[in-house]
Amino acid sequence: MVAVDIRKQGGAAVITIPSASLKQLDWEIGTTLELEVQKDALLAHPIKTKRKRYTLAELLDGATKQNMRALNAETEWAREGAPVGRELT
Repeated sequence: MVAVDIRKQGGAAVITIPSASLKQLDWEIGTTLELEVQKDALLAHPIKTKRKRYTLAELLDGATKQNMRALNAETEWAREGAPVGRELT
């Protein structure tokens, strides 16, 4: 068991989770936690929010030459004109 102190940071109360505990739980910086109070205990559960990673084949599934031509026609205005700021060309 590891002891940590509650401290104030801005308007929030903050605790530090030791890196060994993060590793043991397979959590990382940026993990979103759901907090639950049970009697006199605080329970933390990770919320699974990882986005699905798509393959190129999945992203292009259903794409046809016809709908790609339509998409290019609809967005042609965005490719017109010269750069006006610090865009890369």
